[in-house]
Amino acid sequence: MKFSASETTGNNKLNLTPLIDVVFLLLIFFMVSTTFEKQAKLKIELPEASNQPSVSEQQDLVISISEKGVFFVNNNELVNAQSQSLKNALQNIVADVRDMPVIIRADANVAHKHVVMAMDVLGTMGFSKVSMATTQPKSNP
Repeated sequence: MKFSASETTGNNKLNLTPLIDVVFLLLIFFMVSTTFEKQAKLKIELPEASNQPSVSEQQDLVISISEKGVFFVNNNELVNAQSQSLKNALQNIVADVRDMPVIIRADANVAHKHVVMAMDVLGTMGFSKVSMATTQPKSNP
């Protein structure tokens, strides 16, 4: 089949205007029909504590953690903040007694990893009576 020169050199341009209009209309449709929700909301309901201090017959074991991550066991500072030194200090104090109540007193600004490490050591040693020391919020007059 032979084509003439006038047919091949004609004005054969593709008009993109309708295509762009359709793309913009689809874009606007999806923008308007999409709903934006915050699905990562974390709702935590904290337990309430009683105002009455608990009376214990046994001596409590107190683990204190300062703001800088320094550990104290019954007001005796540990040489470092490693789990093995905390485990050794607890072993020296309690020997084989594991039903002793333990209170963790951590500074409000201490790194979370220090508190978790203390709780992990207590869990591996078999302590079950672990509590966290808190303060009562100051009431406004």
